[in-house]
Amino acid sequence: MTTAYPEWSRAIRDVADFPKPGILFKDITPLLADAHGFRAAIHAMAEPWREAGVQAVLGVEARGFILGAALALELGVGFVPVRKPGKLPGATLTQEYALEYGSDRIEVCATAIAPDTRVLLVDDVLATGGTLAATLQLAGQLQAKVCGAAVLVELEGLGGRERWPDGVPLQATLVY
Repeated sequence: MTTAYPEWSRAIRDVADFPKPGILFKDITPLLADAHGFRAAIHAMAEPWREAGVQAVLGVEARGFILGAALALELGVGFVPVRKPGKLPGATLTQEYALEYGSDRIEVCATAIAPDTRVLLVDDVLATGGTLAATLQLAGQLQAKVCGAAVLVELEGLGGRERWPDGVPLQATLVY
């Protein structure tokens, strides 16, 4: 860790060579299993957004669902899942993106929110920024007004923040 972090952050563990050799994965599973730590993490993630006028949270599959749904409850707003292809019924909007270890696609229900809905994008980790950038593009296809993005962990050395547009707030609760 690069700085002093709250006690609950110690529950996040490093897993070497996952999902492939050379990747150091930040596993939040132990944090999610700790009721007090999980609550504290969600409270910390919500703090910068309490007065932002957020109307819905877009949470990215899979760990972004967990954090995003909890964050939506904390903020008193709705939740919209951003899923892998073929998991949502009805018409969807799709966006392809690059990962630090390959490529993938995500989708959102085309009628999930009304145009001009103020949304917060949520994911667990900001690494190279591909997933979050793709979610931002999906929000644009939905004609949403993006208040910003929240991630629990930012991996500073992988350049994800550099892919994020100027003028759109991006809050990382923990930066490694």
